[in-house]
Amino acid sequence: MDDRDHVYRVTEVVGSSSEGVDAAIRNAISRASATIRNINWFEVTETRGYVDNDAVAYVQVTMKIGFRLE
Repeated sequence: MDDRDHVYRVTEVVGSSSEGVDAAIRNAISRASATIRNINWFEVTETRGYVDNDAVAYVQVTMKIGFRLE
């Protein structure tokens, strides 16, 4: 079966980190991969930041994750 013949499903997750957007993305992918097989791609659809005492406390990223159905 050619890669173009696969069927994919998309799910949405939210990752967070006090270390920045990249770490929030990696946290989300790492956690999702514990229960989802065949993750192929992701798309960040929203980014939020939270401020505490005039400093960035943490960021959150909402992501769509695509994975190939078996």
